[in-house]
Amino acid sequence: MINKRWSSAALLGLLAATTLAGPASARADDDQAEPVAEPPRVQLVLDVSGSMRATDIDGRSRISVAQQAFGEVVDALPDETQLGIRVLGATYKGQDKQQGCRDTQQIVPVGPVDRAKAKAAVATLRPTGFTPVGLALREAAKDLGTGTTARRIVLITDGEDTCAPPDPCQVARELAAQGTTLVVDTLGLAPDEKVRKQLLCIAAATGGTYTAANSADDLTDRLKQLVDRARDTYATTPAKVDGTDVCDGAPLLSPGVYTDRETFSEHRWYRVPVRPGQELRASVSIALDRPINPDHGVLLRATATDGRELVRGVDAGSGRTDVVSAGLRWSATEDGDDAERDEDATPSPTASATPAVTTVCLVVSNMFSPQAGTAKDPGMPVELTVDVVAASPAPDGPDLGRGWVLLLLLTLAGLLTGLVTGLLTRWWVATWREN
Repeated sequence: MINKRWSSAALLGLLAATTLAGPASARADDDQAEPVAEPPRVQLVLDVSGSMRATDIDGRSRISVAQQAFGEVVDALPDETQLGIRVLGATYKGQDKQQGCRDTQQIVPVGPVDRAKAKAAVATLRPTGFTPVGLALREAAKDLGTGTTARRIVLITDGEDTCAPPDPCQVARELAAQGTTLVVDTLGLAPDEKVRKQLLCIAAATGGTYTAANSADDLTDRLKQLVDRARDTYATTPAKVDGTDVCDGAPLLSPGVYTDRETFSEHRWYRVPVRPGQELRASVSIALDRPINPDHGVLLRATATDGRELVRGVDAGSGRTDVVSAGLRWSATEDGDDAERDEDATPSPTASATPAVTTVCLVVSNMFSPQAGTAKDPGMPVELTVDVVAASPAPDGPDLGRGWVLLLLLTLAGLLTGLVTGLLTRWWVATWREN
């Protein structure tokens, strides 16, 4: 049974996250100013087919819970959000499948949020017809148009597409293959296995997320995750990059944000040029967008080109269970001899040409194992952030010495502590006897 509070919070989390995640360029260029980011563009696609009449959410219909949740979402959206609403199965009441499967309309054009208009448009919807999810997704992508900002679709449905072709999963693959920065997040309002697989496929094809509820614990966990996700922002649109299985020939990255995919128990390599006096800062996050076993983790390492490890990253836990992260820092001034000078390295288009740099290999590894029946392809979404800044070594701390000197200091400290403790004890005993 889906909790109505969860439905509201889930919608709020998905829409708020998508509105905050719509950025400009991912590739840093020291010689050019950053372009002004376009406002985030989000299209809500709401299923209004006949099955939304079902009263299995706390005794209320699915559509009424969705309408209430949407009202709360609209009230919380940032003013700069470009929001649109498209519905499917909302107008045709007949039995002609051919006509019913063309039943999708944009009831609110993508533009600045008009809260009163948006809530009124959704409040008047009544469950009616078929479920042309594939067609609605294709039209929603057109509604959002093109641009530098990552565009997002939030699909809210309780059922499987009843009109294929076009198959919604295939439509999602086609949209992803066009190279557009379009992400589809899906939200399932019915505990149905076929619906789950279809929505998971749509989300995986576009790098989005799938949300459902199977138990009270799942509801609680997902609610926390979605609330946390609402705070996530990106200053740039991640650039797509393909890591390799060895350091030699791996893509050479400049400071920026990158996205890749990694399968279970895989190691992916990247290279970063670091000059003397600079510090490399890197972090990686892997989205757990499918069921995995609990014994998982992610490891980020920096190595020399000959394989020697320079530094190993540490976990960067956020309290969420749908994303795992790690980060590291390494300064070329502290351990420059451990890395190899690579004066002949030819930077890729994503990196600036810099002579006599130290080439550091970044290795992203995971120890994930899939649950039974979990698809391995495509790999899980990986986001890699790389920055190179002026080194800022920590100030020197007090040197207590080492070896015999440290042992002598510890011995003297122990003797003084024992002497003071004994004197205080004798004084306390004498005072106690007198009183």
